Amino acid sequence: MVTIKNEKIEMEEALKNKIEFICSFCNTTPIIYNGGIKMIEHTNLQYVEPHRIIIKGITFLVFNYENVVEPLVSKELWKQCQVQKRKNSRNYKQDKEYI
Repeated sequence: MVTIKNEKIEMEEALKNKIEFICSFCNTTPIIYNGGIKMIEHTNLQYVEPHRIIIKGITFLVFNYENVVEPLVSKELWKQCQVQKRKNSRNYKQDKEYI
């Protein structure tokens, strides 16, 4: 038997504040529905339902990846790699021409 598990995801407070701040300039109030993850148990199938924001009858879909998927590389390691990449690009010189 197939069992579908629903897990709700809360929108980040910083993102929510940005949207409300932008809407305050337009004198509108957004309607925010939190998204979620639907998983079929004992499989690797998952569906990420985006957050829905309705402003003046227009629906916008927003994904919040930081709470859904763990990063493959930590932010610290990513920053170290970017610094090393810049150092390597300064020392690299192309001394041959290829056709």
